[in-house]
Amino acid sequence: MISMGLLALLMKGPVVPEVSVTQPSVVTTVVAEPALHARGYVIPHHRINVNSKVTGRVAWIGVERGEKVKQDQILVRLEDDEFRAQVEQTQGNVAVARAYLQQLERGSRPEEIEQAQHSLEQARAPMISNKIALERTQQLASQGVVSKQSYDDALAKFEASQQLVHYLEQALLLSKAGPRPEEIARARGSVIQAEGALAFAQSQLDATSIRAPIAGTILERTAEKGELVTAQYASGAEDGPQGSVVALADLRDVRVAVDIPQADFPRVHLKQSCTVVVDALPDRKYEGTVAEIAPEANSQKATVQIKAQILNPGSSLRPQMNATVYFGPNEARKSVSRSTIVVPASAVHRIDQKNVVWIASNGKVAVRDVVTLEQRADGLVVQGLQGSENIIVSSSENLNDGDAIKIQVEAPSASGK
Repeated sequence: MISMGLLALLMKGPVVPEVSVTQPSVVTTVVAEPALHARGYVIPHHRINVNSKVTGRVAWIGVERGEKVKQDQILVRLEDDEFRAQVEQTQGNVAVARAYLQQLERGSRPEEIEQAQHSLEQARAPMISNKIALERTQQLASQGVVSKQSYDDALAKFEASQQLVHYLEQALLLSKAGPRPEEIARARGSVIQAEGALAFAQSQLDATSIRAPIAGTILERTAEKGELVTAQYASGAEDGPQGSVVALADLRDVRVAVDIPQADFPRVHLKQSCTVVVDALPDRKYEGTVAEIAPEANSQKATVQIKAQILNPGSSLRPQMNATVYFGPNEARKSVSRSTIVVPASAVHRIDQKNVVWIASNGKVAVRDVVTLEQRADGLVVQGLQGSENIIVSSSENLNDGDAIKIQVEAPSASGK
């Protein structure tokens, strides 16, 4: 038989564990927001790939990588035999066109007019003789003395001499009048066309001497003597034609390109002063200013590109050097409040490879995941709590989410009676 004591215990139901609770400590500190800085690399403001305007083989290249050059200095010469021959040919065409135009503009020479007049006079004498013979033959033919064939021959001879005189008369008039205006205009057009071809051929010859477009430093040399360079399509093959001969830039105008988070974008503005520190020269600081803010953000990286111009680059900086840009001192510093939540070390439990704390809420247990940041003398700094929770710091048994609990009430001290 069940004893009366055991029966009374069973009638009371399950035992609800008692727990001790406390609230986490919330420590609020006010700190100054650090100055914005970002890492990037040094780039020239303008990098120029010098190409050839004509296709040809390199005959001479006179610069090396790292060498300083002046504006219009000859960097590369191409083989120019074909281009010189083309210039000479077009020069001959110009000379012919100009001579023909000059001939038309001057008109006929006096000797030519005199010769035309003499030819006309020579032709008129036979015409008069043939006319007299025709009249005599016509009279004799009417009398039946000569045949009609004789008359026809005399008529044909006269008409031929008459046409010759007419032709020579027109030639004399044209010789005196000179060439037509349309012929002179066409000749002038031929001169202009020939001069244009000469100018083009000369420009092609001049282009065989490739010059520096600006004063700067040679960054890269991409062609060698004997290689073919092209003005059209470069080849990716090892021995194919090259698209450029050198790359250069003015290293007195360099910038640092950095990407800043979009959240920090309002903290940067044009002409804002900044300081640049290069990894290769950590003891030197370069003064700079924000020269360019990209008009478009990078959606994949959630950043905006900024370019800071270095005001005093000197001669030590090199493109592609790693650098850090500190945006200040014009950047306004802000005071930021930071809250730190500290709980007793005994309140954090390791369950299923996670750190959790037990929270007393409405007479039940709620399990809350937390991240421990650091350990202090007064407990553990955690993330995942708001700071107003009732944290269970002691219990006589392990608890699960949803278990019923009873909060232990401390007995009043004797002095408080």
